[in-house]
Amino acid sequence: MEKRSQWGTRLGFLLAAIGSAVGLGNIWRFPTTAFENGGGAFFVPYLFALLTAGIPLLIMEYTIGHKYRSSAPRSFSKISKGMEWIGWWQILISFVISTYYPIIIAWSIMYAYFSIGTKWGEDTTAFFTGDFLNVEAAGTFGSMVPSVLIPLLFVWVFVFFFLGRGVKKGIEFANRIFIPTLFIIFILIVIRAVTLPGALEGLDAFFKPDWSRITEGSVWIAAYGQIFFSLSIAFAIMLTYSSYLPKKSDITNNAFITGFANSSFELLAGIGVFAVLGFMASQSSQPIEDVVAGGVGLAFMVFPEIISQMPGSSLFGFLFFASLVLAGITSMISISETYIAALQEKFSISRGKALLIGGGLAFIASLFYANQGGLNLLDTVDHFINNYGVALAGLFEVVAIAWFARSLKDLQAHADSISDIKLGTWWRLSLGLITPIVLGYMMLQNLKLELQEAYSGYPIEYLFNFGWVVAIAAMFLGAILSIKKWPAKDHEA
Repeated sequence: MEKRSQWGTRLGFLLAAIGSAVGLGNIWRFPTTAFENGGGAFFVPYLFALLTAGIPLLIMEYTIGHKYRSSAPRSFSKISKGMEWIGWWQILISFVISTYYPIIIAWSIMYAYFSIGTKWGEDTTAFFTGDFLNVEAAGTFGSMVPSVLIPLLFVWVFVFFFLGRGVKKGIEFANRIFIPTLFIIFILIVIRAVTLPGALEGLDAFFKPDWSRITEGSVWIAAYGQIFFSLSIAFAIMLTYSSYLPKKSDITNNAFITGFANSSFELLAGIGVFAVLGFMASQSSQPIEDVVAGGVGLAFMVFPEIISQMPGSSLFGFLFFASLVLAGITSMISISETYIAALQEKFSISRGKALLIGGGLAFIASLFYANQGGLNLLDTVDHFINNYGVALAGLFEVVAIAWFARSLKDLQAHADSISDIKLGTWWRLSLGLITPIVLGYMMLQNLKLELQEAYSGYPIEYLFNFGWVVAIAAMFLGAILSIKKWPAKDHEA
């Protein structure tokens, strides 16, 4: 049995974990979420959520991966045979995400190019949906879009290259380069942004606390949702990464560093984004709330419009979209590693074969987003796989471990035996009570909104076929994959 892959250094692991957590959502989701939920007051429930859900869940997943030294399905099966399917469910969720995530990276590559000379013109929305993507109505897929397909191929070449080189020479090497570069670029962006006219008004809007909002349940749910989705929890990522740690590793300390590094980047992103939005508001003589946007719209419609009005627009635009590429690549590598490790162990195959099968299938599936209907398809799949895939899988994971397997004390003992910071009752209380209640309530609220109104106004049949079916299929396929028995001996990834 070959020796299991291992990180070269602790720093290499931390950079990889931070690289996974720091993704596109940190840049385009957090600033808007904070602004819409009380501004500066939002940081109170956000910090509380980090300490009672984010870091406790990170510690739990790090501990499981380190203790059982296997992929997510194998680790869960070692806790309880009946839990293996949850691991496969999370693996399949990561697989689905890996089919559309490279598309956004491909867009970012093209927009880094478009930034030189601000090729998107004056109407940035029409350019994105028309000239660039040539978007068709939901349910119509049209033809392939070459300006998306070509950079998509380059993204997959990068991903295959680094994953093919293994944990130490590939994943760790990539993150040692990309994560420091990402932070340096984003610091440069923020420094430039805060010197723009109107930047202070934007920052005031971002940080000004509306304390009346802090008693609203929706604000607390938004805080927990942001923490949950931004830390790569319940994707099988952190569990897989921690399985490559040496036996002597400070699990708890690593979790705190990862959690706070991720939050620090989100804060940095908030400062940069709202400084730029403040500039736009001052240039257009509009109130800040009228120019605030999030998600794909912020990155590819609002920001290009702002960049066009800035001094040194080409350089700023190139740096901004380069930061999206770097954040996307590091997250994409981590997402793909989950199913490569699982396939290796379950079917006793080499890393190369697992990469060819898993990565090959994901690449083929990603082509479905590279056509004229790709934007609507991506929007739909992303919404359902996150709200009814990741969140629900996370709920099942914590309930299964805390309530049914009753493994928290055993996991705590393992973490405490190798960590400087000892876990107390707060950790078991957070996972056994607070996190399940909040995730359960969040799921019910999401479902309630879903039933009240069709997401983004898409046809019901379209949402069913490409939203509900995809999210539910991941769960059922996970159960099917768990039927096959594991090899007699662990196959080391």
